[in-house]
Amino acid sequence: MAQMFINGESVPSKSGQTYEVKNPATREVVDTAAKGTAEDIEAAVAAAEAAFAEWRHTSPEARGQHLHKGAEKVREKLDELAVLETKEQGKPVAEAKREIEHFLHGLEFYAGLASKIRGAHVPLPDNRMYGMVIKQPIGVCAGIVPWNFPITLMGTKVGPALAAGNTMIVKPASTTPLTAIRIIELLNQAGLPKGVLNIVTGPGGTLGEALLKHPRIRRIAFTGATDTGKHVAECAAPQMKRLTLELGGSDPMIVCDDAAIDAAVTGASVGRFYNCGQACLAIKRLYLFESVYDQFVEKLLGKVKRLKIGNGLEEKIRMGPLHTAAQREEIESQVADAIKRGGKVLAGGKRPEGDQYAKGFFYEPTLLENIPDDARIVQEESFGPALPIFKVKDLNEAIARANNSQYGLGSSIWTRDLTKARRAAERLEAGNVWINSLHIGYDELPFGGVKYSGIGREHGPEALEYYLESKGVVVATD
Repeated sequence: MAQMFINGESVPSKSGQTYEVKNPATREVVDTAAKGTAEDIEAAVAAAEAAFAEWRHTSPEARGQHLHKGAEKVREKLDELAVLETKEQGKPVAEAKREIEHFLHGLEFYAGLASKIRGAHVPLPDNRMYGMVIKQPIGVCAGIVPWNFPITLMGTKVGPALAAGNTMIVKPASTTPLTAIRIIELLNQAGLPKGVLNIVTGPGGTLGEALLKHPRIRRIAFTGATDTGKHVAECAAPQMKRLTLELGGSDPMIVCDDAAIDAAVTGASVGRFYNCGQACLAIKRLYLFESVYDQFVEKLLGKVKRLKIGNGLEEKIRMGPLHTAAQREEIESQVADAIKRGGKVLAGGKRPEGDQYAKGFFYEPTLLENIPDDARIVQEESFGPALPIFKVKDLNEAIARANNSQYGLGSSIWTRDLTKARRAAERLEAGNVWINSLHIGYDELPFGGVKYSGIGREHGPEALEYYLESKGVVVATD
């Protein structure tokens, strides 16, 4: 049984209850996990609060060293951890390995930044006085992590929080707790002081609510669906908790008539079908200039039809199953709505046939065209392997239609024309724009959305600011 990790120890739930974690490719039980309660949250908060008293005064250099040592410990178990993540999440092992490597890069990035946190000296109108700005950690933080990238998205919270001198409680998705538990255990084994980093597991309706409403948790970092993010904000508001929300997306990709077509086709295929399309910054709407439409679609169809679907533990698998039955039903419903509105299926649009697919939540990579802009798959977040394709006359139309969404997380433009690239970068309503590049989040750059895609930023040095309080100090010299 996978237990929680609180105050430096592996512990069961205070209720003694457990639940099953299943492989989405086979529906077989991978392991059982502790089913936490509000009492377990209280224990984790007490541990984190006690640890904060010392951790906040630990030198930044020492905090960074702890993170570096932890990353080394996790790296030793990389292959083992990747297999475990595939079993509980469903993605191919190669993708799981890349995700954990990304986590390690981020952890080391913030380990290096720990000693680079700076305040300021501020001249004041009265020269007998001067001002200072000092940066201080907030206190006990909570990171609520989704199931689609359970390790990377844990790292975007743990890295800056601990580097800044805070302590943290991680709440993973109930369906993907196993790899996160193991990694937090390894980070603690590498020497983190007891209580600095804790993990509680179980249903979000119980544990998430307890974290959001706990008076001694001062900071919430949430990644997940927009509707849930609204609820998080409502719960956090009465206690004025510091908050970042990384929410849903409907990322557009624009391909101009002068684009490098082969590179753009690869970008569209990887960008939509990586992790079975279950990514907030996946390409979810494809806008092609009329002159390249037929050529592009033909090449993309060829790639999509070659994608090998199956159990992520098998060799050469390029796309695993959707994570849950509900996820598959949702994408099926969106595709059905698109067809009902006149959309045409170019590829996929159904569950794959064969005994090897019978137990898992598999769905074929799907391409759609002739879809109206008010279709559900356009207006909602589409969290699965289905990509609607649209024909546009020029860049102005492409940008206007790309911006016709409640979301604004990521976007991309593919062109050799610097003027077009700059216009798109400035006018696309999104927190992130990629030019001739895959939609990949980098730890070195701020990441987050506008509109209904969220509040605040993760990644980059900017993320540290969300884990620090700025205090103004006035000093009289006479």
